[in-house]
Amino acid sequence: MLEKFLNIFRIPDLRKRVLFTMAMLAVYRLGAHIPTPGVNTAALENFFNQQAGSSLALVDMFSGGNLRKLTIFALGIMPYITASIIFQLLTVVYEPLAKLQKEGELGRRKITQWTRYLTVLLGIVQSAAIAITLRTASDNMVLNPGFGFIVMTVITLTTGTAFIMWLGEQITDRGVGNGMSLLIFAGIVTGLPRAIAELVDVAKTQKFGAFTVPALILLVAGMIAVVAFIVFVERSERRIPVQYAKRIVGRRLMGGQSTHLPLKVNSGGVMPVIFAASVLSAPMLFANAAFIKNSAPLARIFDALKPGEPWYELIQMAMIVFFAYFYISIVFRPDDIADNMRKYGGFIPGIRPGKRTSDFINDILTRITLVGALYLIIITIIPQFLITGIHLNHLPLVGGLFEHLPLWITNGFGFNFYFGGTSLLIVVGVAMDTVNQVESQLIMRHYEGFSPRSGRVRGRRSW
Repeated sequence: MLEKFLNIFRIPDLRKRVLFTMAMLAVYRLGAHIPTPGVNTAALENFFNQQAGSSLALVDMFSGGNLRKLTIFALGIMPYITASIIFQLLTVVYEPLAKLQKEGELGRRKITQWTRYLTVLLGIVQSAAIAITLRTASDNMVLNPGFGFIVMTVITLTTGTAFIMWLGEQITDRGVGNGMSLLIFAGIVTGLPRAIAELVDVAKTQKFGAFTVPALILLVAGMIAVVAFIVFVERSERRIPVQYAKRIVGRRLMGGQSTHLPLKVNSGGVMPVIFAASVLSAPMLFANAAFIKNSAPLARIFDALKPGEPWYELIQMAMIVFFAYFYISIVFRPDDIADNMRKYGGFIPGIRPGKRTSDFINDILTRITLVGALYLIIITIIPQFLITGIHLNHLPLVGGLFEHLPLWITNGFGFNFYFGGTSLLIVVGVAMDTVNQVESQLIMRHYEGFSPRSGRVRGRRSW
């Protein structure tokens, strides 16, 4: 395995890409130690320690711990992801934008440029909300509260978001892997030591009585099982057999071979979860604003959208399903695949070429995407349940039936479960995608990949 790893540095182009990616990630982590001017970082850190397992802790996880310290990168990559979601939705419902997307590279560059502008606008709005919240929440968090602090915070955080956006694009273009996903990956991985310390502290103090060392061992075994389950599903695919008819090109006889069309069970990867988390992070950031706390109707609405609340979990599940289908509808077009197969003399045995082939592929894709969405829901909801519990007693009409449930069911364990759910899904998914890209580069240059006998990472299954 060491020999195969060293192959990466024997290819000049791949070596430059890997080193460039590592350098950009190092710059990103360097920004995590530069605080925003005028903020009492110690008081803010203490505040976040009191909010363990809350909605703010979830947002802080996606920012790589930058929100906890309110560094220049506190907003993270979430404004860019939110802007991307908005424009992808608009390309479906707004015809002029859809036509612009179909114009090729020039149209995509135009949409990318507009996405950047919207990212900056969202950064301004979110940073202003954070600054106003810090001023009103506590006098200790801001050294010199005033209008100047709001202006400085907006400029600092918005500039940091724009710089992170540039870093991600540079990694995608000149590095290895998807830049935006790698930045989220780096932020989560750096939080693992703190999560381990919290987990050990919970076990030592026996905060929940039965949560002793044997229970901790069982929990670690469950983490390993979740990792294995994620790898299994991420490598699972539905293979549709494709037959190519023989045809004569010039003086040569072409075609006649049999192959397959692979459809991954979770074609969207971690993107549906990231999209859903990005949308739900907005209410979390605005929930502590003074005008919301002072309004009883708004306060009730935002309280219902906190992690652990039934409405939050239901909306999160619905959004994961929606974005799973939405993302696959963008990246995978059955009509185009059917047309390309027909052009090159390919067909699915028993299915007529053209519209019938497109419908057949779309039906299969619809079914396996539902399975993938349910898998994402399971991986996301269960660890969230361990963090905050499920507040079943808040359900209308039937809430009284759940009043006498154990404390750990209704309130959770209260520590950041970094080893499961959204964080683990992102870490495993991004790591596998990056390894696949590196391996493809190795195989293309006739080097042996990481797999012992083939050019793919082992673990792929066919459904």
